Amino acid sequence: MLSARSLFQEIVDDDESFRLFCSIAASGESQGGWENARIAALVPDGMRGMAPKIARHGADEDKHGRIFNALLRKRGLTPVPVPPETDYTMLLERRGIGLAHGKLRGDEPLTERDIVVYLSHSRVTEQRAADQMVMLVKHFGDHPELGRAIRMISNDEDNHLAYCHEELLRLARAGHGRTIHQVLRESALAEIAVYRDVSLAVMDHMGRLLKWPAPKAAALAAGIRAVYAYERFAGWHRMVGLAMPERRDALGGPATTAPEFA
Repeated sequence: MLSARSLFQEIVDDDESFRLFCSIAASGESQGGWENARIAALVPDGMRGMAPKIARHGADEDKHGRIFNALLRKRGLTPVPVPPETDYTMLLERRGIGLAHGKLRGDEPLTERDIVVYLSHSRVTEQRAADQMVMLVKHFGDHPELGRAIRMISNDEDNHLAYCHEELLRLARAGHGRTIHQVLRESALAEIAVYRDVSLAVMDHMGRLLKWPAPKAAALAAGIRAVYAYERFAGWHRMVGLAMPERRDALGGPATTAPEFA
């Protein structure tokens, strides 16, 4: 019987599939770290008070990248190149979601609208990340090799999502509500399509590494498409709602370290 637990266990148990999984995860987290660091450096003068929180967000993402690379090293493995069709961040940028990397590589300060776009995009992608980590903690939170890392990353992702909610609500009160609503909707609809495409690509690579029989691969692909159909019909709405989080000022302090991993 196919289940999230059995599927991930199969990936974790094989060195080559685990190597690909950690490489993809580390690359995405490191990219997020760079993006947030650049945004923190380019925050417009009127919003400089947000810079420490954005920098903290980036530091957390960098830490996650180091954790996944450390998990590889513990097995004596090295990262592999990330197949472009599995590069979630790059595919979102190609759809015009978030801030273009060309803008982040420059020295021109961002605008207030840019910060609204960044936070709205982050609210959507952090929802995905938080949900995925909740699932992994449920099934692997006590895993001797992965449990501690998964629990730490999950806590951070919950903080990131709380931060996005709180800051977007504050910006909505400041008059940015219409832009926030528009960007959240655009980001959510693009994200669910990119997530479907990346999931199909990752499962295709895993299937070849693990030599899955055709019926199993087809069933997994059908399941991914079914999730997309649900999200496109109704599920995306939960990615755009805003509510004051229980965790207030979730990124108000310094980033936590992970010396036991990195």
